[in-house]
Amino acid sequence: MEVRELTSIADYFIVCSGRSDRQVQSIAQGVEESARQAGVAPLSIEGTSRAHWVLMDFADVIVHIFYQPVRAFYDLDGLWADAPRVRLPEPYSTLVEQFQIAVEQRP
Repeated sequence: MEVRELTSIADYFIVCSGRSDRQVQSIAQGVEESARQAGVAPLSIEGTSRAHWVLMDFADVIVHIFYQPVRAFYDLDGLWADAPRVRLPEPYSTLVEQFQIAVEQRP
């Protein structure tokens, strides 16, 4: 979400979720490792021990990684509904689409 016109705390929010606390922790570790490989260090990371809502502050970009039921409860997507959605670059956008299709096809 592009939030620069709606708040002064960041330009973008990235919101994603995992199906377990372990998956949330793994996503957070992957984001941190990828950022460090790109030469970017987070200013702060909160919530990794419980892994229901991990917040990663990269100054202009804030990453929110939720355990799925917690994401539904806090509904950041609804709270920031006025924020334009920004399409992720490849290959991430394709991975997101494939994941969403797989989740929708689960019994």
